[in-house]
Amino acid sequence: MKYRKLGKNGPDISVIGFGSWAIGGGGWASAWGSQDDQSSIDSVRAALDAGVTFFDTAAVYGLGHSEEVLGQALKSDRSRIVLATKCGLVWDENRNPARSAAYDSVLQEAEASLRRLGTDYIDLYQVHWPDAEVPAEETMRALDKLVKDGKVRYVGVSNYDVPLLKQSLAVRHVDSLQPPYSILRPAAEKELLPFCLENGIGVVAYSPLTSGLLSGNYTYDTTFEEGDWRSRNKAHTGEGLRNNVDKAEKLKAVAESCGITLPQLAVAYDLAHPAITSAIVGVRKPSHILGVLPAADVTLDDATLAEIRAIASAES
Repeated sequence: MKYRKLGKNGPDISVIGFGSWAIGGGGWASAWGSQDDQSSIDSVRAALDAGVTFFDTAAVYGLGHSEEVLGQALKSDRSRIVLATKCGLVWDENRNPARSAAYDSVLQEAEASLRRLGTDYIDLYQVHWPDAEVPAEETMRALDKLVKDGKVRYVGVSNYDVPLLKQSLAVRHVDSLQPPYSILRPAAEKELLPFCLENGIGVVAYSPLTSGLLSGNYTYDTTFEEGDWRSRNKAHTGEGLRNNVDKAEKLKAVAESCGITLPQLAVAYDLAHPAITSAIVGVRKPSHILGVLPAADVTLDDATLAEIRAIASAES
């Protein structure tokens, strides 16, 4: 495993991170199906043994359950790892999530996450989604208070654009951004990644496999259950799916020429960008994380990167 510094002020973290959405099971992670807690714990331990030190979760994953499982699995190794979670999505009595990034709400969420994680500090506390009803400065003031109180070490944001980052930086330094970024979803390359690089903001990219499209497992006939969000997503259905499967097959050939798998190519592509600190891989079982770890040691040359981009940008 390799490690990179998270922005200009953050800790060193593994270049491949453990994504904990699916291990929440049920709740907001139900789109991925049920999940056995022991399998989740086995996955966490396998990642830790392989050198992964960055573990990312959120309060809303499984409506708290992901935090509980992750805290249990990592309790004996707390000092070895960088534990990240998120605020800004709360749920009501009917288990429906909604955005809430107001000052008091963020403070209350932090206390609840600390209890579920079984720890007295959070290494990286991130705003999950921007709240259009709350100024970014207000949310950042709450995160700054948590740092001053010793409950949080570093602060980050997820799914923010450049204007929101600028508003946040007016209050305090933002240690990290977590955007979606992949071969098939490269929009962050245009403004976000250069801005983060210029301002010393670390970037932990999520969904490098584009929600399975770069797993190599999809075909034209792939379908999803009605409750799965992918069943309503253009990239995963109809002509969008066919187009992405075609691109995945071409990218698989590029991967084979490099002596690696398609998922490894996808992760290595993310890590090739100088702004990226770590790529988060969603995990349900040990093979999901172990299968992509070789990507940490892959260096893609300029010609290969150009070939990848040409495939991704080609019209159907």
